[in-house]
Amino acid sequence: MNANERLYRKRAVKNGVAMFLSCGATAFGLLWLTWILLTTIINGFQALNLRLFTQMTPPPGTEGGLANAFYGSALMSGIALVIGTPIGLMAGIWLAEFARHSRLGTTVRFINDILLSAPSIVLGLFIYTGVILPLNLLTNHQVGFSAIAGALALALLVIPVVVRTTDEMLQLQPSTMREAALALGVPQWKLTLQIVLRAAKAGVVTGILLALARITGETAPLLFTAFGNQFWSSNLLKPIASVPVVIFQYAMSPFDDWHALAWAGALVLTLFVLVLSLASRLILLRNRSH
Repeated sequence: MNANERLYRKRAVKNGVAMFLSCGATAFGLLWLTWILLTTIINGFQALNLRLFTQMTPPPGTEGGLANAFYGSALMSGIALVIGTPIGLMAGIWLAEFARHSRLGTTVRFINDILLSAPSIVLGLFIYTGVILPLNLLTNHQVGFSAIAGALALALLVIPVVVRTTDEMLQLQPSTMREAALALGVPQWKLTLQIVLRAAKAGVVTGILLALARITGETAPLLFTAFGNQFWSSNLLKPIASVPVVIFQYAMSPFDDWHALAWAGALVLTLFVLVLSLASRLILLRNRSH
């Protein structure tokens, strides 16, 4: 056996070991993911019924659903998107089109990455100390935990996701597109909004959907902001129920009927996030096909 054959066999062995370890790690991760999904599906389907979407959260030992929690989650998520999406879009456009190579842009990207990876409970505590406590003092304890505070906490989670995806999607657009538009006398604002942003709209929409998927299942920031409510509430200045918080509270309780509702809520959240993820993938695939 010459030196080349020994080297080839050595590389083949290393490649086989690396492939085995990679496949093993993938299988190990998929095993736990499959176990979690199957457990959620089996337990959730047993408690899934029409009452879940039509009745409010019940006292222990009685029948009920999660209608007020679904409404609260939808309300706060919608407000969070309305607040966070425009801010994220404007910041992402500024980073990609006006501060791409500047020192300030690099600093803003670094801060955004920190926010992107920050624990959500930290953002909830920030809203608690920066919004809830001052409002509580200013209004003589009339305004404290509230739906708007929960929406603000969720908006802080939306903003960095939208900023990152908008920045990256706009940077992927070819410079020749910008040069051609500028050569024709197109103003910078029209170039950015009507040409570059339109070309990157699929990626931007995907980022917004991913941000929605992230905030849908957040519990920690809502514990310190929206808190929870046993009843139906549409007042933005009062505590409001949300699905993640109800799941957390019911899962920690000793009551079997609450456990069943928690599993059903977890299944609905899982399916909703799955639909959002599939929708974002389909949007990207459709854009690539065109």
